[in-house]
Amino acid sequence: MHADALQMLADFFDQLTIEKRASEHTVKSYQRDIKHLTNYCLEKSIHHWANLKQSDIRAHIASRHRQGISSTSLQRELSAIRSFYNFLLKKRLADCNPAQHIKAPKQARKLPKTLDVDQINGLLEAGTNSALEIRDLAMFELFYSSGLRLSELAALNLTDVDLPDNSLIVRTGKGGKSRILPIGSKAVTAINNWLQQRLKNVAVSESALFVSTRGTRLGQRSIELRLEQWCKKKGIAEHIHPHMLRHSFASHLLESSQDLRAVQELLGHSNISTTQIYTHLDFQHLADVYDRAHPRAKKKSE
Repeated sequence: MHADALQMLADFFDQLTIEKRASEHTVKSYQRDIKHLTNYCLEKSIHHWANLKQSDIRAHIASRHRQGISSTSLQRELSAIRSFYNFLLKKRLADCNPAQHIKAPKQARKLPKTLDVDQINGLLEAGTNSALEIRDLAMFELFYSSGLRLSELAALNLTDVDLPDNSLIVRTGKGGKSRILPIGSKAVTAINNWLQQRLKNVAVSESALFVSTRGTRLGQRSIELRLEQWCKKKGIAEHIHPHMLRHSFASHLLESSQDLRAVQELLGHSNISTTQIYTHLDFQHLADVYDRAHPRAKKKSE
C-alpha cells in the first residue's frame, strides 16, 4: 500500500481511540479486520483505498468465506470496512463506500440442542438433599415448565407468581414485552417446597423469588453454575445449560401440539420465524425415526 493509504488507516484508528473513545478491544478488532483487506490489496496490487471497487470487496469477502470464516465474523469485517470508508468520505479521501451494499454470506442456522423426555425426567427426578437443592429444583422445573429465558427467571419476584392459578407473569421479556405463562403442576409443587425454605432466612423487603444463601437475588451466572453443579453431583454427564431447558420445552410442546403460534406466544418470540426453528427440530426427530424404521430407508451395512 502507498504510504498515504497507510497514514489514512493510522488516522482512522486515532479517531476511533481519541474522538470516538472506542475501547481497546474494539480498536484491535477493527485493526485485525481491516488488515485482511490490506492483505487483499497487496495481493491485487491496489495501492490506494479510492481504487477499491464494490467488486473487490465482494471478491475479498467471498475469499474469506471460502477459508471457512463464519458469517458473523464476515459481517463484523464488513462493518469495520464500512466505518473506515465513512471516515474517508468525511475527509473527502474517497468518492464512495464500496462496502455499503455488500452482505456477508448467510450461515446455516444451527439447530438448538435439546433433551429428550427421558433425559428431562432424569434431570428433574434426581432428588434433593438440601435447602439449596430444593431451590435449584424449583428453578429447573420452572425453566422446563414455562420455557423461561435465564434473564426472565432471575428477574422473577414473589408477586409475579400466582401458584393457586398455576400462572406467572414475565415483566422483563425481550424487547420489554410482558407475557403471562402457565406453570405445570410439578413446578408448582417444587416452588411451594422452595417457598417454605426461602422464608427462613430472607428479609421481608427482598422481592426476588429465588435468592442466594445471603438472602439476596440470585444472579444469572449463579443459576448457570448451580445447574452445572447439579448435573455433576447427580452423575449427569451431558453439559446442560438453562437455555437447553427452554429449547426442550419448546420442542416437546410443538411435537405434541403442532401449534406453532401457541409456542411462539409462550416463548415470547416477536417473529414467528424465530419459533420455526423448532419445526426443523421436530422434522429432524421424525427423519431419524424414519431412517431407523422404514425398511427401504435403512442403509446397508458395509
